[in-house]
Amino acid sequence: MARLRAAGCVFAEDEARLLVSAARTPEELAAMVARRADGLPLEHVLGWAEFHGLRVAVDPGVFVPRRRTEFLVDRAAALAPPRAVVVDLCCGSGALGAALAAALDGAELYAADIDPAAVRCARRNVPAGARVYEGDLYAPLPAALRGRVDILLANVPYVPTEEVGLLPPEARIHEARGALDGGADGLDVLRRVTAQAPGWLAPGGSLLVETSERQAAGAAAAFAANGLVPRVCSSDELYATVVIGTVAYSG
Repeated sequence: MARLRAAGCVFAEDEARLLVSAARTPEELAAMVARRADGLPLEHVLGWAEFHGLRVAVDPGVFVPRRRTEFLVDRAAALAPPRAVVVDLCCGSGALGAALAAALDGAELYAADIDPAAVRCARRNVPAGARVYEGDLYAPLPAALRGRVDILLANVPYVPTEEVGLLPPEARIHEARGALDGGADGLDVLRRVTAQAPGWLAPGGSLLVETSERQAAGAAAAFAANGLVPRVCSSDELYATVVIGTVAYSG
């Protein structure tokens, strides 16, 4: 605990408890503490993260799921119909898709990420029967999914390029830049996801994207420009902002 405090770990007591419970020998504990004190994210040291009641495997270099993103999962669960078809884009470790599938009965889950390391990690985390694809956004998804997706999760990178350098070292050094950098205003990937979403969503289906409070208006405008009916939801407790875009029923 003293070593972690000296390294600047704010929650040194809690982290020390987790490391002690995970280490099998005193030597392993010392090595884990040293890696954490050197700035490696706790989740990468442990090899897992707690997310929405699940223990999610997180390999080195893979984006660590944030607790605030549990709000996105909760909003998605509230919208999902029975036996929902769910797609998790930019899936990273697969935490969102896995958590939503655990919260729903009979969900049909597909996930995709451009990062091979993330895809390998996600395949360990999603439930049996789920499929994880490697490729850029929608490109690797089966064409048969077009027009069938009830819930489209997209935890896109949304940090503006010039602000990536201001992130804590744990993120900017140890997580893939592609999972963080959202372009000049942070909305580049969001726009790409939104532009194609209507072709994949079922009637009444919804796209859910996490963003920052100051970016929410721009994100909602992108949704509306592509024919989705947007609304912004926020959680003061989790400091989370989610934009939801729904395909209107026709006829």
